[in-house]
Amino acid sequence: MDFVELEAIEGLRWSWNAWPTTKNQVSSLVIPLSIMCTPLMQSTELPILTYDPLICTRCAAVLNPYSRVDYQSRIWVCPFCYNRNPFPISYSGIGETNLPAELFPTYNTVEYKIDKVDSKFRSNLHLGYGWSNGLSSSNVSLPSMMSVGTPRSIGGAGAGGEVRGFAGPVPVFVFVVDACMVEEELRAVKNELLLVVEQLPENALVGLITFDAMVRVYDLGFSDCSRVVVFHGGREVSSEQTQQFLGIYSTKQQQQQQQLGKTPVIQKLGFLLPVSECEFNITTAIEEICSLAVVMPGHRPQRCTGAAISVALGLLEGCSVNTGSRIMIFTSGPATLGPGIVVDSDLSNAIRTHGDLINGHASYYTKSCSFYNQLSQRLSDASVVLDLFACSLDQVGAAELKGPVESSGGFMMLGELFESDQFRKCLRQIFSHDEEGNLKMYFDATIEVVTTKDVKICGALGPCVSLRKKNSVVSDRETGEGGTYKWKLGTLTNRTCIAFFFELCDEQRAEPGSAFLVQFITRYRHGNMGVRKRVTTAARRWVENKSPEITAGFDQETAASVMARLAIYRAERCFARDVIRWLDDDLICFASKFGDYIQEDPSSFRLSSNFSLYPQFMYYLRRSQFIDVFNCTPDETAFFRLMLNREGVVGSLIMIQPTLFQYSFDGPPVPVLLDVRSIFADVILLFDSYFHVVIHYGSKIAQWKKLGYHKDPNHENLRKLLEAPEIDAQQVMVERVPAPKLIKCDQHSSQARFLLAKLNPSVTQNSTFVDGSEIILTDDLSLQDFIDHLQALAVKG
Repeated sequence: MDFVELEAIEGLRWSWNAWPTTKNQVSSLVIPLSIMCTPLMQSTELPILTYDPLICTRCAAVLNPYSRVDYQSRIWVCPFCYNRNPFPISYSGIGETNLPAELFPTYNTVEYKIDKVDSKFRSNLHLGYGWSNGLSSSNVSLPSMMSVGTPRSIGGAGAGGEVRGFAGPVPVFVFVVDACMVEEELRAVKNELLLVVEQLPENALVGLITFDAMVRVYDLGFSDCSRVVVFHGGREVSSEQTQQFLGIYSTKQQQQQQQLGKTPVIQKLGFLLPVSECEFNITTAIEEICSLAVVMPGHRPQRCTGAAISVALGLLEGCSVNTGSRIMIFTSGPATLGPGIVVDSDLSNAIRTHGDLINGHASYYTKSCSFYNQLSQRLSDASVVLDLFACSLDQVGAAELKGPVESSGGFMMLGELFESDQFRKCLRQIFSHDEEGNLKMYFDATIEVVTTKDVKICGALGPCVSLRKKNSVVSDRETGEGGTYKWKLGTLTNRTCIAFFFELCDEQRAEPGSAFLVQFITRYRHGNMGVRKRVTTAARRWVENKSPEITAGFDQETAASVMARLAIYRAERCFARDVIRWLDDDLICFASKFGDYIQEDPSSFRLSSNFSLYPQFMYYLRRSQFIDVFNCTPDETAFFRLMLNREGVVGSLIMIQPTLFQYSFDGPPVPVLLDVRSIFADVILLFDSYFHVVIHYGSKIAQWKKLGYHKDPNHENLRKLLEAPEIDAQQVMVERVPAPKLIKCDQHSSQARFLLAKLNPSVTQNSTFVDGSEIILTDDLSLQDFIDHLQALAVKG
């Protein structure tokens, strides 16, 4: 079974592709029933349907290829709840040779364009449009079906996120800039923001806020001079207070005034304006940003990051912009003032470490996390995304900010300099455009899961928030964001992946051989702010407990990714040693369940090919920076875990067990074991851990390079050998956001530690025979020792 091909069709990876029929049998599998779902995975054969989906009146499932259809009565039977639903009159022409696209057997995934526009613009759009007007199996070819109905762009926006002339949402961007940066860094940020403003759609709303010890909100509608509203950075200001100080009256406040018989105030807001109306003013304001902070010797700058975020969110809440907006933070240091404070300004007080967090010596951490968790709920309610761009040689408080950034689906970049290519590439990638000129951004998404009656939904792990909507298929046992069948996402990309967890009902017992279904309904706003709904329906089979289909359907790569998410979820709530013990216990149970062995004989232990790599994945997961936080700051750990929690199976595996390729004169590059024995003097290694890409030159290659042999035409092969890994490394970096850090190092150099730290230490200072191999000085277990211990424990009675 090719799981990668199935993922390309469905956008789903299942830990188990065949499920047992009882709860006890499921618990014996050790690895939970789970699905890694990439809701908006790119596909070349995705049909775009320009009419509303048909929804079951009982369970809210969408019409799909597994539905049974009575053509004569024009009735379809929902495969989830078996409810009989009538077709509307627009489906009057339906027949076995005239099917709507959502019933095609090959279309497990379809996407509906259901955006609504003002009535005077309806003439050539799809409101009230049925499938029979354009799409059926008898009159439409596949290429034409892919391009039916191009959304029109909308221009001329006003405050409040609505298009002037008729109701229509527009994207909103509030740039929040740290004014405490050094001049060179601030100049780099300003230059990139000016480029971003140039690329934004004319109807996009923009706002600008700067902060140091004060928060300054720019009035972009006032052109006579630069006018700002100033907030004290040391005070926590509520949403209502923010709106009151800015002179904003929310829809609720205006309704209250009308009820009291008062004339509602006509607002002229200048804090959020369309680019077309304020391009000159915001460009001038960005150019004039300068540092006004006075830094005392021996102190950090006074920086009120939390207050600035709270004010930006209050501004968006007051303008009722709840259809898709982003608060983008650009900072170069930790908050030292006000809500969300990370550390005192006095440099004699060091910023918190993992040791401080464990021992309870981080005095501000708990309170700041509580403040940001409150912001997380407000961000979700207002459909606002929080992005963090932080460049500093020290920590900036990303650990505290992780909650709102992750739950809103926001972007996090931790770098060293804003002048670096890494920052420029990341920002330009985020604001890139598609072929139609729309931003490649998706806003205000929800994901709804529908299952057959025997399956219950436990929860989800990823950049999402539970909406706490319950029905009969929601389990009482929660995993991650649980207690619901529907989740909210502030934004998502084509790579965003969420892990969903399931269990079986206590009462029901499915029949082996029969099918069960799971449907994912993703509603989101496209880059042109039109509403889309993507529906994916997948089917798998129930099987007997010891059926060979269970073994054949086990996806060990997905299982490793799921266990990694569960591990970091636990790591944020308990000690690392407890997480490692939990992983070890589960691995021993797993090996004992699925291994072939003679009891009490470790040498007889064998795992079939479908299970053989899983222990190896767990070995590298135990040693990874996600669990073992030694030599990592809390900010780095927060960033690593945030990225793992949204990446798909392939990316997650690279993070857990990095890839290693060998380049030599013997032929093309080949993958080699992630082992210290793969290091040789006459080869080049390309190492990819997702966050770092290392080009490691063997000692002989490094010496030839220093002597300049690659510049000699007689040594053309050496020049090509040196170029090959650099070309491949650049290809890896282009496809990944944020771009990984590229490190070039020679064997035995200090930078080689980035590679050595991740290799299996099969040869150490304690090895008796090393045969001239590289040695790793460590007391860690090697992979072989780990497997030997696992086998010894698995075969015990």
